[in-house]
Amino acid sequence: MPRRRVSYYYDPDVGSYSYGLGHPMKPLRMRITHELLTAYDMLDKMDVLRAERSTPETMTSFHTDEYIHFLARVTPDTAEELTYNGTRFLVGDDNPAFEGVFEFCSISAGGTIAAAKRITSGAADISINWAGGLHHAKKREASGFCYINDIVLGILELLRTYPRVLYIDIDCHHGDGVEEAFYTTDRVMTCSFHKFGEYFPGTGTQEDRGRGKGMGYAINVPLKDGLNDDSFRSIYEPVVARAVEVFQPSVIVLQCGADSLAGDKLGCFNVTMQGHAHCVHFVRDMNIPFILLGGGGYTVKNTSRTWVYETACALGIENDIDLNLPWNEFFDWFGPRYRLEVAENNMEDTNLKDGSLDRVREAALQQLSELQASPSVGLHDVPRESVGQHLGLTTDDGTLSRDGLDDKLAQHARHVYLLQESRGPDSDESEDIESHRYDSADSTASRSRQGRLPRSRQKKRMSIMSNEWYDVPQMNHFGYYDRGNGETVGNNKSGRLRFFDSKLQWDVDARRIVANSDIHLSVKNLMKKGGSKEVVELEEEGMEEEEG
Repeated sequence: MPRRRVSYYYDPDVGSYSYGLGHPMKPLRMRITHELLTAYDMLDKMDVLRAERSTPETMTSFHTDEYIHFLARVTPDTAEELTYNGTRFLVGDDNPAFEGVFEFCSISAGGTIAAAKRITSGAADISINWAGGLHHAKKREASGFCYINDIVLGILELLRTYPRVLYIDIDCHHGDGVEEAFYTTDRVMTCSFHKFGEYFPGTGTQEDRGRGKGMGYAINVPLKDGLNDDSFRSIYEPVVARAVEVFQPSVIVLQCGADSLAGDKLGCFNVTMQGHAHCVHFVRDMNIPFILLGGGGYTVKNTSRTWVYETACALGIENDIDLNLPWNEFFDWFGPRYRLEVAENNMEDTNLKDGSLDRVREAALQQLSELQASPSVGLHDVPRESVGQHLGLTTDDGTLSRDGLDDKLAQHARHVYLLQESRGPDSDESEDIESHRYDSADSTASRSRQGRLPRSRQKKRMSIMSNEWYDVPQMNHFGYYDRGNGETVGNNKSGRLRFFDSKLQWDVDARRIVANSDIHLSVKNLMKKGGSKEVVELEEEGMEEEEG
C-alpha cells in the first residue's frame, strides 16, 4: 500500500475541559489518544500540527451571530438568564454551560477547518482531527453534546475548492446537524449509518432523502440493536462504493464516532475495533483525499484505542503495530488485558431478523441508482486571502482593524438593534432553518417538514443520555413561557422579548415615551431606576428632566 501524506491536528489544551461531574462526554479521551499515539511512535510518521483556534467570525459562516455571541459570553452562572430559562441555545441537560465552553468549541472547529485547508492546499492526502466530528450542533442551537458543528464549517471550507464532498457518518447516532445543513444542495452527499427507533435524535429514516436540488443526496441507513462486524461490512461496503461511483466526490469526510463500538455506554451496536476501523481502511483504498474526525464515544478507553488503531490505518501500518499496549501515562486504565482491542460481546444482532438488513441495503442502493451522474459545478479561482486582508481591513491574526469612528458606528448600530422590537424565541424568523418538528413523542418517525407547530404547542426534544422526549417551554402569543400545564412564566404580555420590561410606550404625537404616571425623567435617570412606570420626554434638541 503506497504511503499517504497524513496531517494530524492536536491542541494540548483540549483534554483540560470538562462537561461536568457525571457527564458522559469526556474531552480527556483526546489527550489519552494522543498519549497512545506518542507511545506507539506514530507522531514521527505524520505531520503533527496545532491549528489556530476558530474565531467567532469564522463560526458564523454557518451558525447565527446571536448564537455565537451567546456561546462567547455564557458561563455556568449566567446560563439560566442567557438561555431565557432554558428555552434557547442550550436546551436540556445534555449541553451544560461548562467553564471554557467557547474555547473548547474554538479548538474543535479550528482543527477541522485547518484539516480542510491542509487538504485543499495539497499538503496532505489525509487529515485527522479527533477533537472534531460534533455532528449534532444546529445553526442556532446546541444538541447532543455538540455546540459548534465543526463538520459543516470544514465542509464549507472544502467547497471553496472542490465541487463535491461526500460525508460519511458511522456514529451510532444519526448525523442530523450535518444532514440538515446540506439538505437542499447536491454538492454535498451525506451518508449516515446509525441506530434508529426510539433513539436520539429520532431522525434518519430512509424517507428523508433531501429536498429541492438536494433530493436524493441525503442517504440514511437506519439500523437496529446488536449490529456486528459482518452485518456492518455487508451494508457499508456496497453503499459507500455505490455512493462514490455515482457522486464521484473530490474529497471525503469520515466521521468516526466510536459510540458504535461494542460496550459503549450510550451505544447499542456490537462492532469491534477492527470492524470500526475497516470503514477507514475501505475509504483509504479508494485513493481519494479524506478527513478523519472524531465524534461520539463514551467508554473512554475503547474510544482512545479505536482512534489510535484508525490512525494506524490512515498511515497504512495497522498490521505492523503491536496490539500489546506500550507503557504510557494512562497504562493502568487499560487493564486487565492491556491490549489495543475492543472485543464483541454476546449481544444479539436484531438486524438479521425478518430480512431487515437486506431491505435497508436494497432501499439505499435503489436511491443511489436513481441519481443522475455527478452534478457539475462551475468553480472559480479561490483567493488565498480574504477580502478584508486584501483591502487592509483585517490584521494578521484575522481580527478587524477598527479606528475610533468604527467603534462609534458599531456602538450606535448595537444601540439601534437593542431598541428594535425583538421577536419572541418562537417566531418564524427564529425557526426558519429548523426543518425538523416532531408531532408526537410516541413516534420518532413522525416529522413535519412542511409546516410549523402552532405557537401554543411545545417543541419536542430528545435527550441523548436517556433517549426520552421532553418539552421545551415556548413563548405564547401573550408573551408567556407556556409549560404545557396551564403554568406560565414571565410577564411580557406584548408577545415580544424586551431587554427592559418597563411598560413604556412611544407617543408619536407628543414625541415622548409615556406610561401611567405623572413623573417625567430623563433616559439616564430612568435607566438608573430600572425603568418602571415612569415617563421620559425626549425633545428634539436633547433630553432634559421635567417635573410632572
